[in-house]
Amino acid sequence: MTETTGRHRHFVLAGFTETEAYRYPGGGGDGSSIPEQDRIRHGEALRGQINRLRDVAENARAVQREAGMEDGLGLQVEFESFPGIELAFESLARERSGIELLNVRQEESRSLATVFVPDGKLDHFENLIRDYLAEKRDKAGNLRDNRRLVDTIRQIRAASLRALWTDDSGTYPTPGEGPVWWEVWLPVRRDRRATTEFFRVRADAQDMDVAPGELRFPERTVLLARASLEQMQHSMVTLNNIAELRRPKETAEFFDSSPANEQSEWLDDLLSRTRFVTGTEQCPYVCLLDTGVNRGHPLIDPALASDDLHTVEPSWGTDDEDGHGTGMAGLALAGNLTDLLAGNGLLELSHRLESVKLLPKDDATGTDPHLHGYLTVEAVARPEITDPSRLRVFGMTITARDNRDRGRPSAWSSAIDALASDVDGYGAHPRLLIVSAGNIENLNAWSNYPDSNETDGVHDPAQAWNALTVGACTDLVRITDEDAGGYTPIAPVGGLSPFSTTSLTWERHWPLKPDVVFEGGNAARDSLSAVWMPSLSLLTTHHLPSVRHFTTANATSAANALASRFAARVMSVYPELWPETVRALIVHSAEWTSEMKRQFLPTTGNPSKNDHHNLLRRCGFGVPDVNRALWSVNNSLTMVVEESLSPFKRETGKQPTLRDMHLHSLPWPIDVLGSLGETRVEMRVTLSYFIEPNPSRRGVRSRYRYESHGLRFDVKRPTESTDEFRRRINLAARDEDEGIQRNSGNDPAWLIGTQARHRGSLHGDIWQGTAADLASREVIGVYPTSGWWKTRPALERYDQSARYALVVSIKAPEVDVDLYTEVANVVASEVEIEA
Repeated sequence: MTETTGRHRHFVLAGFTETEAYRYPGGGGDGSSIPEQDRIRHGEALRGQINRLRDVAENARAVQREAGMEDGLGLQVEFESFPGIELAFESLARERSGIELLNVRQEESRSLATVFVPDGKLDHFENLIRDYLAEKRDKAGNLRDNRRLVDTIRQIRAASLRALWTDDSGTYPTPGEGPVWWEVWLPVRRDRRATTEFFRVRADAQDMDVAPGELRFPERTVLLARASLEQMQHSMVTLNNIAELRRPKETAEFFDSSPANEQSEWLDDLLSRTRFVTGTEQCPYVCLLDTGVNRGHPLIDPALASDDLHTVEPSWGTDDEDGHGTGMAGLALAGNLTDLLAGNGLLELSHRLESVKLLPKDDATGTDPHLHGYLTVEAVARPEITDPSRLRVFGMTITARDNRDRGRPSAWSSAIDALASDVDGYGAHPRLLIVSAGNIENLNAWSNYPDSNETDGVHDPAQAWNALTVGACTDLVRITDEDAGGYTPIAPVGGLSPFSTTSLTWERHWPLKPDVVFEGGNAARDSLSAVWMPSLSLLTTHHLPSVRHFTTANATSAANALASRFAARVMSVYPELWPETVRALIVHSAEWTSEMKRQFLPTTGNPSKNDHHNLLRRCGFGVPDVNRALWSVNNSLTMVVEESLSPFKRETGKQPTLRDMHLHSLPWPIDVLGSLGETRVEMRVTLSYFIEPNPSRRGVRSRYRYESHGLRFDVKRPTESTDEFRRRINLAARDEDEGIQRNSGNDPAWLIGTQARHRGSLHGDIWQGTAADLASREVIGVYPTSGWWKTRPALERYDQSARYALVVSIKAPEVDVDLYTEVANVVASEVEIEA
């Protein structure tokens, strides 16, 4: 039996949340062991290496003074670990002395850390070695010999330029290549502006070009500089304030559109059946960050005012010379036009459009010097300056060509995260940004479907934690093109699109991407090759309506436009909800198709949690359903909670610690569930929040971690009292804060499980079991985990509040039962009591 009728608005709850102080449960501690070295031999070898560095430091000081440098004298030093041993890199920094950890890298089984050592501060490391050799103890007799650091260090040497390279090794510039663009990551130090200006002045003195614009993060400033490898190597001593170097991203080329059947009467008929929202009505806006939009198209003109056309560079204009942006506008406004033109129903639009030209047509070559994150920040600002009060969702289809980040934060993805969490506005106005996952463009790769999807990773900036990342699926399998008799569709109905990238090859600690998939079209193949075809694509608006009205679009760009439209529809029904909540509802409404399960889950036996984890990294949470996102029905209800908690606190003279957690005692249909007994039911939980980014390559789980904070959810088990549940999540918070992995007991009915679901800033899971079991799972806990707000107290962000959206649904698909009314009665009684 499917979901029954009786459409209702979701429950948006208030008053069912209790704030509780985190209580440290005791125990814990770091039980990791470090192999002991021969103390005398090892200590003397390291001391000799430090002494050899003194001559290098003296030479660097002379060169720096000759160049006119008065401040910032010092040397970049590289520390290398023993193979198979994690370098205790956090202990290398001494910020009060100006000794700064610049980056951490992994090369095969070795850890490498680059540290800036100010002039005269090499003594600090020699003192560490001296205490190590002397087996120093404090007055109480406890060892203070630095063994846990020193025994991990294999070698200490002056850093080469390569030691600053934190990008894919295959992208490192080659000798004789000539000038190339470098992404330069600078530390902030005591004065961000002075540090950045110092680099610009020294780069100019070395005949380097520095592009306008920069990105600012809590501990890094990112800009672009153009220089040859030889210039960079020669300038390294005087440009000693570089923390990292990376290769700038190149933007993806946009596909060419094939002409569609041009019949004006089709369009006229559709326009006669369309109800547009006027510019004077309150409604959501889809803001397209693309190649511009030509609003002269008859379908677009009523939904896009001339004042809502923007550009990041006035000389580019706002018009669409490429065609991509106008095609996305048609999909974002009305969806796939194929079905609309073939039908005769009313099209009622609930949103309007905005456009920001983010790239000109000739910029698709990727040769521009622009920092794409900076351009994205500028693009978002344009419509907000025009009208800051509008409800809007930003849809960005532009991605990098390659997938070399493999989930690691980049300058561009970090800019997306900063925009979503509204870092510049101190979190007052978060934003919903929808980003394409990026496309597989190699025709030969399509023939290897679906293996090619598994090896081609999501493209930058779609690894952004706070973005809604959209991949592509397809239902399009009917080939009607002429001369295509020998071709068959590559993907089956309901399968992952051949164009869609995945995160299957990423390290497991990075976010699960894509988040969802929408229709992105299909490709076809014969015995020789694979091709793209118009009949396997979506129909949309052409950018030259005087030539023809329609064209085709496909891949994750088209999917992104459909997702943006979906978000606007949610916002039109629930305009009061936060961006975090809209993201949660979209994901919460998604389900895997039967074909996705057939493709990527085992065909025999019960799929494991790891199987579902891998399915998530291919297809996200599946295909969203607009009815599930907007409405509850009698046997399938959804509850929404929007709350804020203070994850950390700092007492005078102490380090920050965990502070608050929430217990949600939800209005639960206990009686109805109890009466259903052994009937199979489903509970789904989605937790969505935005983190504040702090990008650098200095360790994933170190005190330099990327995320400001983390949040987790857990659900009370049938055999637990509320007090026992409270103790369990206190212990879970402690364990994750201290990096301890522990089996917290058996609760096997979750599809994904706690080990896999808590990635990024969007967490979801599905519980399946009996109604009797679910009846006593009415309490859900949300608790904090560590982030740089806690571990970097010098940045003074430990007292920040963190808001989140919690979406919980109960579904009894096998029976015709009214779950909704019992919950409605509980909610009504709570409202009466409060009144």
